[in-house]
Amino acid sequence: MSHPNAALEVQNLTRTYTSGEHPLTVLDNVTFTIPKGQTCAIVGPSGSGKTTLLGLCAGLDRPTSGTVTLHSMALDSLDEDQRAAVRNEYVGFVFQSFQLIPTLTAIENVAVPLELRGKNGVFGEAKELLNRVGLGDRLTHYPTQLSGGEQQRVGIARAFINRPRILFADEPTGNLDADTSHTIAKLLFDLNREAGTTLILVTHDHDLAARTQRIIRLQGGTVLKDKVSSEK
Repeated sequence: MSHPNAALEVQNLTRTYTSGEHPLTVLDNVTFTIPKGQTCAIVGPSGSGKTTLLGLCAGLDRPTSGTVTLHSMALDSLDEDQRAAVRNEYVGFVFQSFQLIPTLTAIENVAVPLELRGKNGVFGEAKELLNRVGLGDRLTHYPTQLSGGEQQRVGIARAFINRPRILFADEPTGNLDADTSHTIAKLLFDLNREAGTTLILVTHDHDLAARTQRIIRLQGGTVLKDKVSSEK
């Protein structure tokens, strides 16, 4: 039974890939629950299953066994279109590679999620968010005209425009220098706190992970450690 205060519930999650004769288990029997509004970092060495776990939690992939429940909706009981609808309604994404559409300007990139939902007046909201992330003078710039840090700001603005209940960030500072990473991290946490969103991020950045309320450490596809900070 789903917990009413849970943003995300993962039960006995296993993901095995078949490669030739030898199956490769990337995640093995992972279980945890993230309460609404919590910030959580998923850390671990390369190949420990972090990005695979994030994809399963967001409904981008299906587990071999186990269940993912996102805001009381069991993702394994939904078809591809239904899972896409859940993502569009409840989920925001920030990616390491920014994932901006190169033929659209900054403001058009930010407006895309609202346009997909058929909303009107989307550019006003997009402009407001771009102002909030310090890009009010870059509205009509294309991604190639923006620095990496500026592109990630556009990505963050796009992630928040749907007012997501849960935000997944996959190495959000992975392609940025230290100073820019610090700026982006502050922006991400400030916006997240204001919106009351549940934040789950995969990161190799120890400083970024330390800013979250909870750190789940994976190793070899299993949860090695799950620590909640009482101070944040």
